[in-house]
Amino acid sequence: MNPYAFLSQLESDQIRAAILRAERNTSGEIRVLIVHEPAPDPVAEAHARFRALRMHKTKRRNAILIFIAPASQTFAVVGDVGVHALCGEEFWHDLRDAMVPHLKARHYTEAIVLAIARAGELLAQHFPPTSDDRDELPDAVLEE
Repeated sequence: MNPYAFLSQLESDQIRAAILRAERNTSGEIRVLIVHEPAPDPVAEAHARFRALRMHKTKRRNAILIFIAPASQTFAVVGDVGVHALCGEEFWHDLRDAMVPHLKARHYTEAIVLAIARAGELLAQHFPPTSDDRDELPDAVLEE
């Protein structure tokens, strides 16, 4: 799919609102990144972008990236070591599997909002907000 067509169908305000809702209950961070170029190995590319965005620099190592490459019709959801240690590989597979039907039906915003909500629930369970908590990463949908 053309990345610009994909982006034109997204409701960025809804996605940003979902991130704000999810992060209200956790010290964790969630970002959404849409890339223009194909990503044949979306997990490897998501990890590379995660580091490039310095998401591994959060205080509690509790950031999650939802990475989507519409040009190759691929996506991945990855988390930092603090999150992965608590949720394991099964969580990422379940989250991916929950998004697939929405993406296939071209309900792109719904797929992303679902992923944000589930990621937020996991983060809230393991990383509740703290008194010194601050928003460490931007909440807007990032496009590269």
